[in-house]
Amino acid sequence: MLTDKAISGLKGQDKPYRVSDSGGLYIEVKPDGSKYWRQAYRFAGKQKTLAHGVYPAIGLKEARKRRDDAKALLDQNIDPSQQRKVEKLTAKLSAANTFEVIGREWHENRESGLVKKTVNKTIAALETYVFPKIGALPIESVEPAHILAVILPIDRKGNGETARRVRAWIDAIFRYAIQHGKVKINPAAELRSGEVLRPAKEKHLASLPITQLPDFLCTIDDPAKRVDYRTRLALRLLVLTFVRPGELNWAMWNEFDTDAKEWRIPPERIQGEGRGMKMKEEHIVPLSDQAIAILEELRPLTGGYKFLFPCIGRPGEAGMSDNTLRMAIQKGLGFPVTAHGMRATATSTLLELGWPAHVIDKQLAHRERRGATFGAYSHQAEYLPERRKMMQAWADHLQALEHGTKIVPINAKKA
Repeated sequence: MLTDKAISGLKGQDKPYRVSDSGGLYIEVKPDGSKYWRQAYRFAGKQKTLAHGVYPAIGLKEARKRRDDAKALLDQNIDPSQQRKVEKLTAKLSAANTFEVIGREWHENRESGLVKKTVNKTIAALETYVFPKIGALPIESVEPAHILAVILPIDRKGNGETARRVRAWIDAIFRYAIQHGKVKINPAAELRSGEVLRPAKEKHLASLPITQLPDFLCTIDDPAKRVDYRTRLALRLLVLTFVRPGELNWAMWNEFDTDAKEWRIPPERIQGEGRGMKMKEEHIVPLSDQAIAILEELRPLTGGYKFLFPCIGRPGEAGMSDNTLRMAIQKGLGFPVTAHGMRATATSTLLELGWPAHVIDKQLAHRERRGATFGAYSHQAEYLPERRKMMQAWADHLQALEHGTKIVPINAKKA
């Protein structure tokens, strides 16, 4: 039998030669002095050879263990060479089916249905929180405990909303994997956000009090305020239409029909309560005379571009940054409110002026949902005549506020 000392003393010769150990194990010495472990065995009446690695990377003790493992397979009538091929193939398939590989595949397949901002945020969160912890695991080996190890630290740091989104994305990746035959079980389905994460705190985006609306409107065009001219126009259009800021930032000229006095926002660009997921249908925004006037004022400036408010650095590729309106309102005009909060301001004012809640809610493009402030309605063209009247009345009301005109209460029921 071989010893480490004897193996170390073996030198290369003109031709390869073998030195036996036991149980079919031997070491083959090449002319350059390199040493390879081999095992001779018979299977199904045929003489075969199994490689066990190179000495000294594989020492004598490890080589004997590998020999014994091979013999154990032979005792079960399993060819160790064939078994090794199966294991290599399994490892290769596992490497091709890691959670990260499947996660990126899922992400690529959903890109076309989302706005670019949502796409970027999703992959950034996966790369930050998920892939470093479980990305290298074969997806079929991921268990609920692995997912908890990802989302609980996020939640404990006070980022509950992020934790809930990450859990939802992991769940979606597993559902995608099941649909494509990669796995059979979704471990994320066992982890409901309400059961494993702290309850979500209700968030109210800072809105402009109704009493400050006249001052805000007058300040938009104040030359002493350092706000870009196009951004001032964007703020006016935001107040007039009270769409979500992201929908205005990426508004495209081909969505506007000034003859019909309509802005039709396509489903894939509507940012709703579904956190970037697609709406089923476009959202119609009736345009007041004042909104049309702003578009005509803006057209000579950006009409040659795809977007109404193109990104300065990438005018042909992207709309205005999410921070532009917020910074203009808070830093430029000096109001501690958010662009999104304008929706709440419009809602409160229109309710005070007598417009029905369901008409306002439809104009806000809320998704169908249960337990919301207002009712749920199915078609974006519903109440469109009433909404046209309301949007023009809203624009007239804003104009009156700005110019100090005596405001006559709107009788919405007769409008």
